[in-house]
Amino acid sequence: MILKAFKEKSNQKFIDKTLSMRVDRPSSEKVESIGVLLNHSEYCDYDKINSFLDELEIPQTKRNFFTFSEETKGEHTQWDNIFTPKDFGWRGKLKNVELQNFTETNFDVLICYFLADNNELKQIAAMSKANLKVGISDLDERLYDLMIDVDTKNFDVFKKELKKYLNVLNKL
Repeated sequence: MILKAFKEKSNQKFIDKTLSMRVDRPSSEKVESIGVLLNHSEYCDYDKINSFLDELEIPQTKRNFFTFSEETKGEHTQWDNIFTPKDFGWRGKLKNVELQNFTETNFDVLICYFLADNNELKQIAAMSKANLKVGISDLDERLYDLMIDVDTKNFDVFKKELKKYLNVLNKL
């Protein structure tokens, strides 16, 4: 139990350090690739998100989903990738190669569709090399470039607002 608290503290320091070194890289390029970061216990309607990405005309090969689950067992077959607390080591070290690749991918947009104040989710959002990070949680505003204040049950409102802002930013 004590080691778990030390590990969480170590990873929180890593998140703070990563966010303090973040460099904004504004880009006027159109959106061609999107990464989606979810919390399984809050929202897991894969089909709804996929149909939204179809509306944005993002090719299937340019979409990548990662969802966080506290449980290591269970049915998660529809998601591209699942990660759990066991995929995290000390000082921000990732034990999952696919998760590491996700953070290193230069997505045009990273959608962080979760409200949870969870270090694992925040760490992946902080480590991501996405050009534009969009979130719905205002718990740590350093994580995102754009925050849309909606509940996870209101995906249709989120979808409408994100589309509007992407048009304003000339990304679509």
